[in-house]
Amino acid sequence: MINILLNGCNGAMCQVIARLASEDDEINITAGVDKFPESRKNKFPVYKSINECNIKNHVIIDFSRPEALPDLLEYAKVNKAGVVIATTGLSEQDYKLIEKASEYIPIFISSNMSIGINLLLDLAKKCTAVLGDKFDIEIIEKHHNKKVDAPSGTALTIAKTINEVYRDSKSFCFGRDKDSGKRSNSEIGIHAVRGGTIVGEHTVLYAGNDEIIEIKHTAQSKDIFAIGAIEAAKFIYKKKNGIFTMQDLSLEQSGVTSVYTSNDQAMITINCRDDNPETVTHIFNNIASTGINVDIISQARWDNNVNICFTISIKDVEKAIHTLSEIKNVKIQHNIDICKITIEGKGMETQPGIAAEIFNIFASQSVKVLAVSTSETKISCIIDKKDQKIAVESVIREFEL
Repeated sequence: MINILLNGCNGAMCQVIARLASEDDEINITAGVDKFPESRKNKFPVYKSINECNIKNHVIIDFSRPEALPDLLEYAKVNKAGVVIATTGLSEQDYKLIEKASEYIPIFISSNMSIGINLLLDLAKKCTAVLGDKFDIEIIEKHHNKKVDAPSGTALTIAKTINEVYRDSKSFCFGRDKDSGKRSNSEIGIHAVRGGTIVGEHTVLYAGNDEIIEIKHTAQSKDIFAIGAIEAAKFIYKKKNGIFTMQDLSLEQSGVTSVYTSNDQAMITINCRDDNPETVTHIFNNIASTGINVDIISQARWDNNVNICFTISIKDVEKAIHTLSEIKNVKIQHNIDICKITIEGKGMETQPGIAAEIFNIFASQSVKVLAVSTSETKISCIIDKKDQKIAVESVIREFEL
């Protein structure tokens, strides 16, 4: 059980967190801190100052104000508690305090706890890299009429993320009026709208010649931010110290996100009886000359022998065997009863041990791996077609897909 203190507990966001936490068996809200401790009735003790709290907590979730940060960080360091900071409007001095405190405790910081917003950031970065300077970029954010800071911390994060692609060469234009003049190509526009009960909406607009691209995220309730904060608390509970973000959380959760198979490939295996490098060159030159696409390639060398296997489309098998038969001193075999199983996950880039876990899964089910191909976020294995069902079901079960 993770004990959590809510800083700013009587605010709207922390009240949502408290409600959702009551339905979560992994966490327990043990205490709260608020400037007006008696303004709401809570099921946990509430203190006016965080220094008054003498209850042991593992993580502090902060949805308060920037001025509360120094006392919060000092309390967390003394009590060895992790901190989830969702407060916006932080200054450069605040970030320096956070960086210093992170040497002693784990700190999770995000201007927006929504997974969807963090996907938007990733999409905006990719879109900016493709479009370059050919499109003007404007960011429009909308929030309820009680939000104090403008533009939102999320809008600033989006702008900074986009500007990283431009190596921070763009300037930010906050709103426009009659004195703004003509738009400069070297700027990113940021606009804030306040009204009603809008939970949160962020749009990145790319305006080019005769075409417009929009990436948009709309929050329909505060629950999505509360869920993100709770997941962040669970995440840093396992950490010792350092600064962590939603990207770190997303990567850890996405070690493996999908598994799929292909049955339209065949595997060619060639045993070269000499160690002449030109033989390998002839093999792939001949394959290329016939217009055959090669997928997975594996090579093993021992003594004066070389074993090469690769996969191609089943429809190209006869053509491949015919062209390879022209090469001397090679033995050719083929197998059409194979399946390519591909396991993907963005978290593979940063999480060691996923490949080992996959091979352990296969070994436990006596699934033989005939060939392997890997990239930063993908592992593809060639297995016997008869093992396809049990291999897929095992991966799905073990990685809870």
